[in-house]
Amino acid sequence: MIKKIFAGFAAAMLISSAALAAEKDNLPSEVNADAIEYDMNTGVVSAEGNVLLKHGTTKATGLHAMYNVNTQEASLIGNVIVVDEDMRITCDALASNGQGHMVADGEVVATQTVPPNEKYPVGDTRTFRGDHIDFFPDDRKHVVIPAGGIAKSEVEGTFTADHLEGWIDDERYIGTGNAHLVSEVRKLEAGGDKVDYDGKQEGKAVVSGNAWAIQDNNTIRGNHLTVYLADDGNLKAEPRVQMPEGFNEKFEQQSAPAAEKKSSDETVVINPDEATNNES
Repeated sequence: MIKKIFAGFAAAMLISSAALAAEKDNLPSEVNADAIEYDMNTGVVSAEGNVLLKHGTTKATGLHAMYNVNTQEASLIGNVIVVDEDMRITCDALASNGQGHMVADGEVVATQTVPPNEKYPVGDTRTFRGDHIDFFPDDRKHVVIPAGGIAKSEVEGTFTADHLEGWIDDERYIGTGNAHLVSEVRKLEAGGDKVDYDGKQEGKAVVSGNAWAIQDNNTIRGNHLTVYLADDGNLKAEPRVQMPEGFNEKFEQQSAPAAEKKSSDETVVINPDEATNNES
């Protein structure tokens, strides 16, 4: 049997949720709306108008919502805003499977605020945009933007690609298809078919497939580049060349003395004050 509960009787929902909270710790601690329906047989809550779902540090608002107190599945539609610790998500619609997977659709913007720390003395703001974003908050804040989008750090720069995913806690982002990385503070651009950026551990970007990197007027190209984002602002890259089997032996037989050879794994450092323009 379905019981209709209007906003003035929202406390009844809180009592029902609190009674089950001992068994399911992730249940919302508060459900408010202009009108609420609760099916005690299925455990489904339907809310309409000025919806607020709240539990712990997580708060979600929207125009319409459904929540299953048994499975913890939830969906919100219309002017959705979700705040979860240091993350804020806005979109047209959002659904959660209750098992750590959230799906957001329609002009999705996810923002993380990073407080000042040793690496970021003034803090940082990271923003992720796309028409569809999958978010796994329990997996190191794993974000997937399958149809292409933008990942931006106010400090580090902007990353775009046809397919983007990242682990925000690890500061690692992977872009596939027309991947493009721009760091204004370092006056650096890099791109290729794929870019794997690791900002937390090593401060580097591995670029593969039609790879290129530019700092000021200095350019380096190759099939595979490892671009190190040096603290001094200079671009340091390692081109990796794949040679066919037996190439080295044949090359040694026909080449100049070893002292005149140049390794294919040589590290290249581009310094704007010393390097020449290599774009040609």
